[in-house]
This record gives sequence, C-alpha cells and structure tokens, in this order.
Amino acid sequence: MLRYIFLSIFGLLLLTACGGSDLDKLIETNKCVKCSLSGVNLTDADLTGVFLTMADLTDADLAGADLAGANLRFADLTGAFLPMANLTDADLANANLTKADLTGAILARTYLYNADLRGANLTGANLTATNLHKANLDGVLGADLRNAYNVPAKYLRD
Repeated sequence: MLRYIFLSIFGLLLLTACGGSDLDKLIETNKCVKCSLSGVNLTDADLTGVFLTMADLTDADLAGADLAGANLRFADLTGAFLPMANLTDADLANANLTKADLTGAILARTYLYNADLRGANLTGANLTATNLHKANLDGVLGADLRNAYNVPAKYLRD
C-alpha cells in the first residue's frame, strides 16, 4: 500500500513537472503539437508514429524509446538523451538536436533535412539511408556518414 501511494505521488509529481496536460494529451492521442515535455522521462516508451511537431523535448530522456515513423519536425531536442532509441523512418526536418546523445541509435531512413546536430554524439548510430541534406553536423561525435544520403560536402572526408 505504501509503495502504491509513493508511486502515485511520484507519477503526479512527474506529470506536474512535465506539463501533465501535454503528457496526458500525448498518451491519449499519440500526438501533441507544440507540447512542453522538457526533461520528461520516456525511457523505453513506445512512441511509434507519434506526432510531436514543434514539441519542446529539451533534456528529455528517451533512451531506448521506439520513435519509428515519428513526426518530430521543428522539435527541440537540445541535450536530449536518446541512446539506443529507434528513429527509423522518423521525420526530424528542421529539428534541433544540439548536443543530443544518439549513441547507438537507429536512424535508418530518417529525414534530417536542415536539422541542427551540432555537438551531437552519434557514436555507433545507424545512419543507413538517412537524409542529411542541409543538416548542420559541426562538432558531431563518432558519426559514420558513409551510408547516409545528401551529406553536406564540408562533412565528407577524402
């Protein structure tokens, strides 16, 4: 009983801290345009096909989350924690991924047109057929861009 009360209070605090109404909306409808989910913990969450256009996910914990087919256009993922996340076929056009941790993430066929990846950690990330047209890759760590498409010329190695 005490454990149940603790978990209920913890859940309520988490919802309040993360803008409970936005998190509730996301859970209920699988979409939330312009949501405020900064710092939310969605570790291992099934967010397949989620619609989070222009969402604020700064410093969010999405480790191991399944975001396959998600729409994250113009989302702010600055400092987000996404190791081992599945972003296959996701749309991250114009997204801000500055200093995001994408270690071991699956970004196959992900659309990163004009995305800001400055200082992001892409060590061990799968970038097969990822579209990086006009992406800012300044200071990206560990990225293997050999199988990505439309890599801006200044990031191609000889």
